[in-house]
Amino acid sequence: MNPRIAIVTGGSRGLGRSMAQHLARDGADIILTYQQNEAAARDTVTGIEALGRKAAALQLDVADSRAFPAFAAQVDTTLANWGRTGFDILVNNAGSGLHVPLMELTEEQFDGMIAIHLKSALFLTQALAPRLNDGGRILNISSGLTRFTLAGAGAYAAAKGGVEVLTRYLARELAERRISVNTLAPGAIATDFGGGRVRDDANLNAWVAAQTALGRAGVADDIGGAAASLLAEGSAWITGQRVEASGGMGL
Repeated sequence: MNPRIAIVTGGSRGLGRSMAQHLARDGADIILTYQQNEAAARDTVTGIEALGRKAAALQLDVADSRAFPAFAAQVDTTLANWGRTGFDILVNNAGSGLHVPLMELTEEQFDGMIAIHLKSALFLTQALAPRLNDGGRILNISSGLTRFTLAGAGAYAAAKGGVEVLTRYLARELAERRISVNTLAPGAIATDFGGGRVRDDANLNAWVAAQTALGRAGVADDIGGAAASLLAEGSAWITGQRVEASGGMGL
């Protein structure tokens, strides 16, 4: 049996890197994307190859939907090099944060959040869907901030809220191909995301821990493990769902 192939956007660092690593440990070959940091992407590829899996890193700016057809062609080339014509898992993870109060938010900043998070999840999925094998999986990454609020995160959270609605509609429309589509919503995670605020600001990290039932801020491995679980062979019957991995933040 051929190993599964997963495409993980933003897979060179942080949550995406952890998700790619966990999927590779579970036997998947990985195509990951990076926006600028090619060195980090190559390092991730090397680590996955050390696990005995195939890996490739492709440059992609998910905010630019005009690049998606060319990216899909690069995916075709990579798959052909591996003797395959389709892939099995798409993780729409790439994104960036924004901390601006809504009354100070510019239209350009709002449009940027929508393009990076919501528009990319739809149109990249649309571009790659013909190559996604029937019975495949899509996992869209959202945020705990769609359930609880944090001042300054409104534009980011609104875009992620759109991703959650999009997930349900994709699950409905792709069901005829037995493709399951779910949302994974991380809580506050100590990575370099958002400038590394949760990781590097001791006061913020302590506040997050105090708000979290399990008593600490999350780490990337918490999300990598959750994603791999949702994408495991035995989880195909789960579709159209939002699963939060936040350690019980805001309970």
